[in-house]
Amino acid sequence: QVQLVESGGGLVQAGGSLRLSCTNSGRTFSTYTVGWFRQAPGKEREFVAAIKYINWSVSSTNYADFVKGRFTISRDNSKNTVYLQIDNLKPDDTAVYYCAADVHGGRPVAYGSAYDYWGQGTQVTVSS
Repeated sequence: QVQLVESGGGLVQAGGSLRLSCTNSGRTFSTYTVGWFRQAPGKEREFVAAIKYINWSVSSTNYADFVKGRFTISRDNSKNTVYLQIDNLKPDDTAVYYCAADVHGGRPVAYGSAYDYWGQGTQVTVSS
């Protein structure tokens, strides 16, 4: 059973950093492809980043164009956790951030339909 749980969101001032975490309720999901998406108020959900398992120490990543080096996706398989590090936060980053899992370990693509399971989201609010 896959039950994704996001954490790490909160209220932060512009220029600050946050690290979001995604786990599978403590169960392993090291071979899944995991994506991060976000949805701002009144806007459609958009892709942020995704990571595909290659082997225990190697992953393949994909980022949205707007990331511009401020976001870093990573995974710690020993902790069954995928992280999204966000630096130099901007008010436009305010959104609910969701992680999603492709249990078949497919390519780290940007379209949501490729992912089988979704978490409930964690709110990120950036004040100016």
